[in-house]
Amino acid sequence: MASVGSVAPPLVGIHEDVHVTGRRVLAIIVDGLLISIPSSLISTPLFGNVTVDGGSVNASLVGFFALISLVGVLLYFTLLEGYLGQTLGKMLLGIKVIREDTGEVPGLGAAAIRTVLRLVDGLFGYLVGFIVVLASAKRQRLGDMAAHTLVVRK
Repeated sequence: MASVGSVAPPLVGIHEDVHVTGRRVLAIIVDGLLISIPSSLISTPLFGNVTVDGGSVNASLVGFFALISLVGVLLYFTLLEGYLGQTLGKMLLGIKVIREDTGEVPGLGAAAIRTVLRLVDGLFGYLVGFIVVLASAKRQRLGDMAAHTLVVRK
């Protein structure tokens, strides 16, 4: 029973257009390109066309570059979605991430949860995330469900 003067939280998901699956797919492709192009431009001069047997590249240097790349990707999604609600791909496609309860920008905590769960959602070229989004009434992937976020039209 609600006390006098209490207000129920708004039902944001009911009023927002969450049917943006095609835009989400295109946004992740754009983000993937935006992430991979600079990474390729940096790694090609460093590592070139080295074979495993060539032995001219120190394995620890390759591992270090991979770690730096992973941290960069995690920061890209967490910071942009946490503070702005959008990655560059989402901006170009006119969609954004919002908190399910308030409709506001998700914040760093929720964005970090979404980002970490990309490891699961992104399996098999985001096939896992795509299937979960299609099966979900609110068109949420696992990261959205765990972080209580929605992806909606801007």
